[in-house]
Amino acid sequence: MKTPFRAVLALAAILALSGCQKTADAAFGQKVRAYLLEHPEVIEEAVQKLQEKKIADAANIAKAGMVKHREALERDPRDFVANPNGKITVVEFFDYRCGYCKTSAPEILQIIRDNPDVRFVFKEFPIFGGESTLAAQVALSPAGKAKGLALYQGFMAEKALDSASIDRHLAAVGINPAQARAAGESAAVQKHISETRELAQSLGIEGTPAFIVGDRMVPGADMPALRAAIAAAKAGDTKAS
Repeated sequence: MKTPFRAVLALAAILALSGCQKTADAAFGQKVRAYLLEHPEVIEEAVQKLQEKKIADAANIAKAGMVKHREALERDPRDFVANPNGKITVVEFFDYRCGYCKTSAPEILQIIRDNPDVRFVFKEFPIFGGESTLAAQVALSPAGKAKGLALYQGFMAEKALDSASIDRHLAAVGINPAQARAAGESAAVQKHISETRELAQSLGIEGTPAFIVGDRMVPGADMPALRAAIAAAKAGDTKAS
């Protein structure tokens, strides 16, 4: 038995073969409209298939981008990296004021502690502007990178990260806030953040967090999927989808 979606395609084909008269065109439109009104589930099925196609297309674009930009993703010396000698690399695009990034942060820190063989690359991707950009800038200053995990933990633990709390966390780890702010406004740091945004765009990343493990992308705070991707990478299955 034909599905409703296939049935409407079959109906369209039959009507198209019946002639090229304008009256037939009008009749064709009326018949299709009547069919859709009688079978509205066809529209839902078509929308679902379109969404599936968009997801598949986005995944293909992302995979191509991962291959093309592998060096920039995993080996940019400007990024802060935890466990720099690890054999497996995880990349996270994140924003300190992203609620989902905050939710996933404790488990990310646990993954780093439990897996010394996993290099964890932090990509500062401040999508919310304002204090998000300020936090990224100070974190990318030389002093900020030297205290990378401590700052990451502190900023992520702050429910409402603002200018005052950024300075407070900088001071708590022994960093002079004024000096970190000045260093974060340098042309080099600005360029780094701008190029990270361009890199995210080339991969189709629009939200945070987004994780990349080998040729796999894990969008959102899906920690089970991230752990599964890491396990697969350790098993040598980095190219599996």
